[in-house]
Amino acid sequence: MAYILGVDIGGTSIKAGLFDKSGNLIDVKKIQTIEIINDVAYAMVVQGLGELLFAHDVSSSEVAAIGMTVPGPVDSDGRVGVLANISLDAEGLKGALHKAFPAATVAFVNDANAAALGELWQGGAQGVSNCVMVTLGTGVGGGVIVDGHLVAGAFGAAGEIGHLTMNYEETQTCGCGRKGCLEQYASAKGIVRLYRAACERAKQTPVELSHETDTISVFKAYAAGDACAKEAIEEMSEYLGRALALIACVVDPEVVLIGGGVAGGYNVYAEKVTESFWRHCFSGCAAMRISAATLGNEAGMYGAAYCALQQWGK
Repeated sequence: MAYILGVDIGGTSIKAGLFDKSGNLIDVKKIQTIEIINDVAYAMVVQGLGELLFAHDVSSSEVAAIGMTVPGPVDSDGRVGVLANISLDAEGLKGALHKAFPAATVAFVNDANAAALGELWQGGAQGVSNCVMVTLGTGVGGGVIVDGHLVAGAFGAAGEIGHLTMNYEETQTCGCGRKGCLEQYASAKGIVRLYRAACERAKQTPVELSHETDTISVFKAYAAGDACAKEAIEEMSEYLGRALALIACVVDPEVVLIGGGVAGGYNVYAEKVTESFWRHCFSGCAAMRISAATLGNEAGMYGAAYCALQQWGK
């Protein structure tokens, strides 16, 4: 029997899903993310995938295709571009996977594009022809579906909405090297940064944060009435709403789905983002819906599997 691996490579972990050839998810395994730039790291990824297969008595020769997401552009030939938020040697990892799974095709796809395809395939965008998937995680990404087809662009960079310039007065530099990108405000790192900055201005001690992307603690602080957390969430929501208004003018989607790790707190900022969108959008786009992605953090994994299935079918 043929099996598919959908692998979502994030900034803090890898989620690997084992699918059958009909696209049914069998099981998921989380693998700790490290700098995936050498043979030791490749071996750890291969070992994690092997453990997932072993748990279901699947041999490496039964893996027909592997799809992997990356937080950056992937061109039409499958070449991975600049990755701002993770250390990954894509070609090195691809070679290691080919060696471990000789019968499998291996393909990369932009993570937000994968999330969009996952939602189109098995999630909240089923039956929709035009949609945009926005992923809020370590960074910010976007996947654009027009007339039922993914828009990749000439250089694989379509949907890189995290690098829309939202604030021309920003002094800090984004991971891409520019300043004022949406990613600096709406990503997990960005929300924590905004919260710490608000605390510094108010001379308030921030709540304990376990890491630089600990939005859960910020959302909890917001729920507890922390004024600085409220300020950070309102600023993030304002910028995200503005960005969605810009996207709406270009794409005119039926729906924008919000996914990624930060989507876990969607109810905290949903109304504020929608209000910001309405304030800034062109009237012809005002009917666009904004909602949470239904596949949650698994959207990218589903999309990676979908791309792998498509590649295998060629």
